[in-house]
Amino acid sequence: MERLNPNARRDQFGSKINRAHSPVLAYGLPWLTILLASLTPLLPIIASAPMVPPLGYLFLLAWRVLRPGLLPMWAGLPLGFFHDLYSGQPLGSGILLFSLTMIALDLIEVRFPWRGFWQDWGVAAVFSTLYLFFSAIFSGVSLNWIQLSLILPQILITIMLFPVVAQIVSLLDRVRLTRVRRIG
Repeated sequence: MERLNPNARRDQFGSKINRAHSPVLAYGLPWLTILLASLTPLLPIIASAPMVPPLGYLFLLAWRVLRPGLLPMWAGLPLGFFHDLYSGQPLGSGILLFSLTMIALDLIEVRFPWRGFWQDWGVAAVFSTLYLFFSAIFSGVSLNWIQLSLILPQILITIMLFPVVAQIVSLLDRVRLTRVRRIG
């Protein structure tokens, strides 16, 4: 019986042994997608009322809900700072809201370790509504019923868009965990 050589190369249909995850892709992709989504205020969209959902915040929620231990607790600080730079919000509002979201999601994860689609969507709906409400307060707008009715479409679009963002994050997570062929 012939002994198998561990250094022998396999053909294109060989097994996936001797493959490893790319650390840059595995740890960098969530950060990159949140940062790119935070750049959506730079898109040339003209509207008389706020309509574009905070995609950076939605991607943060989706990554945190899908992979709870992937982003560290302190990730809210730099991601919120980057979001503040491009969102037009006062500096510090995104830092505070992103950080509080990370803390609150960690507490929810400890209290309710089981997860399901409806629970994730409900948590995202509550958090994104609170995010938009507090963002409006931090922007210096005097909130009355007219102002609240103006951000209502943005809140509804954000809530309805979360499953789409979660699906995109799920696909990106599969890409993140693909194995690359180790050379040598």
